[in-house]
Amino acid sequence: MGGNIYIYIAVMSLVSFAVRVLPLTLIRGQIKSRFIRSFLYYVPYVTLAVMTFPAIVETTQSPVAGALALAAGVGLAFAGAGLFPVAVCCCLVVLAVEGVLVA
Repeated sequence: MGGNIYIYIAVMSLVSFAVRVLPLTLIRGQIKSRFIRSFLYYVPYVTLAVMTFPAIVETTQSPVAGALALAAGVGLAFAGAGLFPVAVCCCLVVLAVEGVLVA
């Protein structure tokens, strides 16, 4: 097991390096396809959402609190609220719901 960790790290490093280098070597010039450009534009947002969503529901003591906070945050964001007010409201929703559910 001890020697295998270096193999795992080496493979992980190669894969990470390949993901970053292959697009630079295979794609020369500007991408003209509207579909690919829009796809690449939204990749960071989708990645952030995929990493964040499970934590929203699983980090709280009750999944209901996380789901309600998520709904409140999405509602405030659609209403035009900034990042800080949305975060504060979501925290308050979790505190309130968990206070009611735990008490």
